[in-house]
Formats: sequence, structure tokens, C-alpha cells
Amino acid sequence: MAATETAVLGGGCFWCLEAVYREIRGVSQVVSGYCGGAVEAPDYHAVCEGRTGHAEVVQITFDPAVVSFRQLLEVFFVIHDPTTLNRQGNDVGTQYRSVIFAQNPTQHAEAAALIGELRAAGAFADPIVTELAGAERFWAAEDYHQDYLARNGHQPYCQLVVSPKLAKFRARFAALRAA
Repeated sequence: MAATETAVLGGGCFWCLEAVYREIRGVSQVVSGYCGGAVEAPDYHAVCEGRTGHAEVVQITFDPAVVSFRQLLEVFFVIHDPTTLNRQGNDVGTQYRSVIFAQNPTQHAEAAALIGELRAAGAFADPIVTELAGAERFWAAEDYHQDYLARNGHQPYCQLVVSPKLAKFRARFAALRAA
């Protein structure tokens, strides 16, 4: 059995990130959840109201022999706007912040290096505000949030927000898609 690693990323609504990362080869599991707050066992309503300090995140289990942490980050920086503080589109609040919860020192160093490269290259017109944090307790979101796009693709939010991000990923990262 191959060794796996875990990445925890927040870039707005977890439904968007989950839909994209589920399509990447080498990713065996994507779980929507919450990380970075001060409340034990947060629930969706408390997180959405901004009362817990948690960010909506995805926990990604991946095989680093197939897809690297850096590749996961390269996707991350394309599918969300890392220059808007506590906001992604119409989703506003600290729960929608751009954040990388590095699970170990190597991930922290890789994330910091990529952020530095993107800044140096002027990849974005505005400054990158992505928070680089250490590992914190991850709480899985309620069952109805898991695999949300596949189960709710007809909903307007999925059609107007999630699906375009998935299409952007598919166009830009075809080589990373699972067969």
C-alpha cells in the first residue's frame, strides 16, 4: 500500500475546492470540513455565522508519488482568489479566508516558497493574503456537505460558482485529472 499524505486547504466555500480535488489523480479522499477555530465540534450554521473562527476547508488525502503537494497548491492558487481577505466572490467572512494549514514543516516550506515565487513573478495584480498556518484540528462537515456538487449540481450556487471553478481546473490542469 502506498504511503499517503494529507493537505488541508481553505479557499472560500468548501464545495468548490472539494469538486476540483476529487478529480485529481493520486487523490484518494476529499472531505469538506472546518479548521482553525476555537470552538469544539463546530457546526455549519455556527461557522457560517462567523462565531467559531473556523475556515471552511477541504482535507485532501493524496499519494505524493502520483501528485505532489506543490501541484495541489498550484491548483489551489488558480481556482480561488488568494488576494481577497476573508472573501471569495459573494461569500464574505473569516470562514471563507484563503488559508493553507501546513501539516508538517516540509509543507510549510513548500507553501511559503510557492507564495514567494508567485509574488516575485507578479502573478496577481493585488497582494497575496493567503494565511500560512500550522496543522490544527480538522472537523469533518456534516454529511450533506460531502460530495456536494455531485448530489446538488442542479442548484444555482453549484451552476454559477462551483461548476465554473471546476471547468477552469479542467481546462488548465488536464494532465492532473484522474482517468
